Amino acid sequence: MKLSIVATLYQSAPYIIEFHQRASAAARQLVGDDYEIILVNDGSPDNSLDIAVQITGYDNHLAVVDLSRNFGHHKAMMTGLAQATGEFVFLIDSDLEEAPEWLISFNQQMESEAGDVVYGIQTKRKGRLFERLSGGLFYRVFRLLTGVAQPDNIVTARLMSRRYVDALLLHRERELNIGGLWIITGFKQCHQIVQKGATSPTTYSLSKKFSHLVNAVTSFSSQPLVFTFYSGLFISVSALAYIAYLVFRYFFISSPPDGYMSLIASIWLFSGMIIFFIGVQGIYISKLFSEVKQRPYTIIRHIYTHLERHKLPDAKNE
Repeated sequence: MKLSIVATLYQSAPYIIEFHQRASAAARQLVGDDYEIILVNDGSPDNSLDIAVQITGYDNHLAVVDLSRNFGHHKAMMTGLAQATGEFVFLIDSDLEEAPEWLISFNQQMESEAGDVVYGIQTKRKGRLFERLSGGLFYRVFRLLTGVAQPDNIVTARLMSRRYVDALLLHRERELNIGGLWIITGFKQCHQIVQKGATSPTTYSLSKKFSHLVNAVTSFSSQPLVFTFYSGLFISVSALAYIAYLVFRYFFISSPPDGYMSLIASIWLFSGMIIFFIGVQGIYISKLFSEVKQRPYTIIRHIYTHLERHKLPDAKNE
C-alpha cells in the first residue's frame, strides 16, 4: 500500500461524504489506485458511523474502525495510525476545516526537502478572541513546563513516512498527548503555512482545554511536582528563619514572643515540612504511576470494510 489517509469521526455526519470524495480525489491524483482511507469512529453521538459504513458498500478503499466508546481525539488518532499500512500516512481531521488537497502540496515539500514529516501551521489561530488567547497561552505554558518545542497554532494535518509512523507508535503512554509525541519522536520535520477553515464550532470547552493542558503537561514533565517540592522547601526555610529571629529577640533583646506568634510560626514550619515531604514522595510516585497502568489506548468494537459488506449484506444494521 502506497498511501493511507487517516481521520477520526466525532459529530462529523455533515462532512463525511464530501471529505471522502475530496480525500479520494487527492489520493488518486498522487498514487493512483494504491491507497486506503481509514475512518475511526470515536463514539460519535450522531449517525457518522452509519454514513461511513454505507460508503464502504461501494468503495473498497475505505475501512471504518468503530471504537467501543468515546476515548478522545488523540487516542482515536493513534488507533487509526496503528491500522494504517501505507508507505506514507496522511493524518487529517474530517470536518473539512483542513483541506484534503493539502496532501499534494505536503507531498511536494516532503520530496523536495527529503523530510519524514510535513505538517501544517496556521499563521493566525481561527476563532474568537478568547479562543485565540487561550490557544496561545496553552502553547506557552506547555513549552515552559515541559521543554518540548511544540510550535504555535499547529494543526492535525500532516504527511508522515512509514518509519516515522512506526516510531511514533512505539510510545505506549496511556494518558497521552499526541502533539508532544509528534515532536519528541524526532526525524526531519518540516512545516507548511496553511489556512484552516471554520466549518464547525469547536467541541473544546474551557474545562476541556484546561483538562487537556493538565494532561499534556503531566504527560511530558514532572515540573509541577518539582515546583511543589521547592515550594515546600522555601516555606520550611523561611519558617526556620523566622523562628531563628524570634529566638534571637528572646535571648538578645529580651522580647519574648507572644503565644499567637509562636503558634503561627509552628504551623508555618510544619506545613512547609508536610509539603516538602509530599513533594519528594510525589516525584517518585509520578514515575511509578506512568508505568504501572497498562490500559489499552482504545477498544475496537468492529472494523467495517467493503469485503465484509459483500459477505454480510446486513452489516449496516449491526
